[in-house]
Amino acid sequence: MINEVIVTTQNTAGVVHLAPMGVHIFDDEIHILPFKPSTTLANLLETKKAVLNYCDDVRVFAGCLTGRRDWILNGLILDGALAHSEVELVRVEEDDTRPTLICKILNTVNHAPFMGFNRAQYSVLEASILVSRLHMLPIEKIDSEITYLKIGLDKTAGERELEAWNWLMEKIETFKAENSK
Repeated sequence: MINEVIVTTQNTAGVVHLAPMGVHIFDDEIHILPFKPSTTLANLLETKKAVLNYCDDVRVFAGCLTGRRDWILNGLILDGALAHSEVELVRVEEDDTRPTLICKILNTVNHAPFMGFNRAQYSVLEASILVSRLHMLPIEKIDSEITYLKIGLDKTAGERELEAWNWLMEKIETFKAENSK
């Protein structure tokens, strides 16, 4: 199973990094597959520690992909996370593009109940994934997916989802403008 989470890591200098990521969950083992190069990869290799933040505020996912990373943290735990898991790197399966960082769960804490996602939250999560792959996917595919995702957004969005969606659409439009030259 793949869960979309906010991965927080820290380097040995104490600089914290947040990254939205789909992590693979196998019972008590977590597989994190960051692209090379990435801050998450460097930090995990350096410190062997990360926190997975389970969050229903989709602005955090969209914000991290659009340069808005100033979210409130308590250590590596995202303020407002519904739950978090502290993980430790136990081994690495090398790959030229995306190594698999195999982690064990040290501790999981529930902070608040998960009340489910509405379609707008799903749309923002999927649009966030598309934005993270702007340099990998044809723009026609991204536009087609965005058109479909907007249906659910238009039917069920609240203020948070609309704000996150607008950040993502600005990022896509900027990418298109920069790459049409």
